[in-house]
Amino acid sequence: MPLVEILLYCFIFIVVIQLAYYGFIYGKLASFKPTTPNQKNIGISVLVCAKNEADNLTKNIPQLLNQTYPKFEIVLINDDSTDETLSIMKAFQSKSDLIKLVDVKPIEKFWGNKKYALTLGIKAATYDYLLFTDADCTPLSEDWISEMSKHFSNEKSIVIGYSPYCKIKNSLLNLLIRFETFMTGVQYFSYALIGIPYMAVGRNLAYKKALFFEANGFMNHMDLKSGDDDLFVNQVATKKNIELCISNKAFTESAPKTNFKDWIRQKRRHISTAKHYKSQHKILLGLFYLSQLSFWILGIALIISLFQWELVLTLILIRFSVQYISLIGCAKKLDDVHLMIWLPVLEFLLILIQFFIFIQNLISKPKHWK
Repeated sequence: MPLVEILLYCFIFIVVIQLAYYGFIYGKLASFKPTTPNQKNIGISVLVCAKNEADNLTKNIPQLLNQTYPKFEIVLINDDSTDETLSIMKAFQSKSDLIKLVDVKPIEKFWGNKKYALTLGIKAATYDYLLFTDADCTPLSEDWISEMSKHFSNEKSIVIGYSPYCKIKNSLLNLLIRFETFMTGVQYFSYALIGIPYMAVGRNLAYKKALFFEANGFMNHMDLKSGDDDLFVNQVATKKNIELCISNKAFTESAPKTNFKDWIRQKRRHISTAKHYKSQHKILLGLFYLSQLSFWILGIALIISLFQWELVLTLILIRFSVQYISLIGCAKKLDDVHLMIWLPVLEFLLILIQFFIFIQNLISKPKHWK
């Protein structure tokens, strides 16, 4: 059998895998119809862990204080900052009874470890329901706390939200950052909907304090610099205890990196935690990436060879059609439809960048949480 024919059969198999992901897994989010649960009268502790975030705190603490929710506090955690972060926190605390301050002094065992700082903040929290965001995040409405807290119940102890990045005009990097964030959201929401939740982002995540202590906090991965959000959720989430909050009133928006070097460093840190996921998650995520990479490599090779080009072109068009239909449905939920204009280009570039990051992480490990 000629090599090109073998490649064609491989390509057909890869397209089938891609159709399964986009049609059945990500299609769950595209067709998802969110419910509107009743408002709960529960106290919420909003936790913000900050390291050298004076400017962002000055901007975003007022947005947190402006929330309409009737019963909440803001726990500001200073993780050994060397700028004016602590002074800014104290200034806001002196003006509002809603703010509690935790000033973390580093100890040798947990030097520079965000999870240690967060643990102290969680212990200091007054309420049993915890809502997390970052210092550079801005709630997109005054109802952020209300929308997230609605989804707690006796069975649901984890609520995962969405946190896109701000738009910057005429920036390819910004398009890539927002597309990667969108695809990550599509994945973790979709996997949760099919009953195998695997992660969430700490920029918009809520869970019960009791769940944290039942799992011994971050102790299973305290030695890792990252993973206070995704590894913890990967450890404790089940199909029964997790709930999605997909409402643009519940989104928080973050300031994106503005140069490739900083973004690559950030993504290296994020991706480094994936190898610690449960086996089924690593298999599913790895298979999706490999099928994407193979789709592009084999598709281009077969088109260039002109072998059965009509069939190859038909398969490519079918795959892109299903991808577009699925992702546009997801984008409507996550308010990112404009990204679909650049879908093939952004997908191709992101695959290359992820491959580069994977190689870099094999050579050296990220060392800091910021």
